[in-house]
Amino acid sequence: MCRVALLALAACSGVFAQKLPFDVQALLRLSRIADPQVSPDGRLASFTVQTVDVANNKRPKHIYVVPLAGGAPRKLTDAGEKNERARWSRDSKQIVFISDRSGSSQVWMMSADGTGAKQITNLSTEADGVLFSPDGKRLVFTSEVYPECGADDDCNRKKLDEEKASKVKARIITSLLYRHWNQWRTARRTHLLTVPADSGPAKDLTPGTHDVPPFSLGGQDDYAISPDSTEVCFAMNPDGSAATSTNSELYVVPIEGGAAKKITNNPGADSSPAYSPDGKFLAFRAQFRAGYESDRWRLMLHERATGKVTNLTERMDRWVTGETWAPDSSKIFFTVEDRGRRSIQFISVEGGAARVAVASDTELDDVQFTPDGKTMVYSGQSGSRPVELYKVSSSGGAAAPLTRMNDDLLAMHQLTPYEELSTEGAEGAKVQSFLVKPFGFDASKKYPVLMLIHGGPQGAWGEAWTYRWNAQVFAAAGYVVVMPNPRGSTGFGQKFIDDINGDWGGRVYDDVMAAADQAAALPYADKTRMAAAGGSYGGYMVNWIMGHTNRFKALVSHAGVFDLRSKAGETEELWFPIWEFGGMPWDNPEMYARWSPSHFVKEFKTPTLVIHGEQDYRVSAGQGLQLFTALQMQKVPSKLLLYPDEGHWVQKPQNTLLWYKTFLDWIDTWTKK
Repeated sequence: MCRVALLALAACSGVFAQKLPFDVQALLRLSRIADPQVSPDGRLASFTVQTVDVANNKRPKHIYVVPLAGGAPRKLTDAGEKNERARWSRDSKQIVFISDRSGSSQVWMMSADGTGAKQITNLSTEADGVLFSPDGKRLVFTSEVYPECGADDDCNRKKLDEEKASKVKARIITSLLYRHWNQWRTARRTHLLTVPADSGPAKDLTPGTHDVPPFSLGGQDDYAISPDSTEVCFAMNPDGSAATSTNSELYVVPIEGGAAKKITNNPGADSSPAYSPDGKFLAFRAQFRAGYESDRWRLMLHERATGKVTNLTERMDRWVTGETWAPDSSKIFFTVEDRGRRSIQFISVEGGAARVAVASDTELDDVQFTPDGKTMVYSGQSGSRPVELYKVSSSGGAAAPLTRMNDDLLAMHQLTPYEELSTEGAEGAKVQSFLVKPFGFDASKKYPVLMLIHGGPQGAWGEAWTYRWNAQVFAAAGYVVVMPNPRGSTGFGQKFIDDINGDWGGRVYDDVMAAADQAAALPYADKTRMAAAGGSYGGYMVNWIMGHTNRFKALVSHAGVFDLRSKAGETEELWFPIWEFGGMPWDNPEMYARWSPSHFVKEFKTPTLVIHGEQDYRVSAGQGLQLFTALQMQKVPSKLLLYPDEGHWVQKPQNTLLWYKTFLDWIDTWTKK
């Protein structure tokens, strides 16, 4: 009996030791780390952690700190669902942050240990994006105000109350960009406001009808406070038609308020201003070509005393994605995207060649320094590991983790490292793909293949974690996942990016098909059971594939462009189709006709799942409805998943669960019969 019991225990232990597939439920249990900020005394780093509350369909966010000398992170906030944007006072004794604990998004302040939280603002138009002035006397933040009211909250509140009380909800529109991304534009505009750090009346630093800062999908701030706390630098698009212009210029304004002064003059975008600690320079990023949102991002240096501007990275044929000053103001550290990875480099303010500070086979970001410059803190992630924080000595050596918030969960599941493939695409160009093998991989077996096509089109798959289109979840479902970076992908030089302009279904399609051929030839891939899926431009490419090949057993088109002509009339950022297709449809009808998937409906035969959000104003839901109608009229097996409460991306937790389930059920139906 003892022997039987021991054998049973051993067998049971083996079962428990076996790792689980990383499914969507595991994905939603991860802690999502962001926004590290090193305290001025160099002892702590604050950061935010977002978790997912599936039952209540929420994603609460809270502020933590971790000692740089080592130790467990400690949670500072509990109240409310939104606690973010932690910024330190110069003496490291206080943290200013944004919280909704009082029922709306406002500026709060607390002690460095999380005690004594005090509300600073109580604005009807709410507050976000707070900064602490270096001298500790003032706070700068954003608020969406009525231009005629500015910082006068009584005026703003009256107008808000009038809008709410009105029985008429009709919109009267007299200009373009009347809706954007997932919201209808109102009469309000985002402005920079300032208040005393100990509370008091707000002042409007950027009065007028322009948004400050301009709309952004993330990344560095487009505003900063000078080291002497006397002025604020900000980006603003001064052009009359924001729908057709990518121009943004940098301005400076006294922190107490006053007339703003423009300090750049560039037809493209100027963004991400960052003052040097000694106050002599402003670093910023710039694009040179007007109207092109995917021009190369350069690192620029503005000398404040003379106005001289120096292009520090003209010889680097890669995008600069963010910058940070060395504490002694002698160097600028910046992140660079290159072939699906992101490293940290630096360059002297005197110019010269850039050098690698922290090399990586994955993706690094959020660079921070301790005041003495001896320690660098940054975030790191990979395709098989979500974001955690790390530190490394400036004198070299191995990086050490500061956080391990997901270790226990990840240890329970199988996560497969990315592998890299390369093949020859159109015109002999090298086309990179990332590959993830399926759960419980056995080289002697044949597996179905899922190709994921990225959006943008000027984007890329990288060695990075993602919560949308997570390759680990698809691999856990039994697929060989292949993620190609065809023409238009970033990180392979500007020409590779530009090659997609006016050629949406040309060389990029050939590149994708070359990657499909390579995947089909893998000894463990079943070329008779291949599926393809994509979102945004990736959805466009799926729609294009539908009319040009029947090699795939199933397709998934999420927020995909179907009819180029109607899409140009429905979208909001008109600079995009104008650049990509040489004007609007009436200016260049031949190009719109040539590259529109809607012109090839008669060839549609592949079973297709169509997914769209009704609040998507980037690629309007009408595109998905037109596609589904075409598929149904052609008697092609098809299904429509339409979200009334989502935009271009699916973000609500329960909607995310439905997205992954519907997606996998669909491709399983056609590839696993």
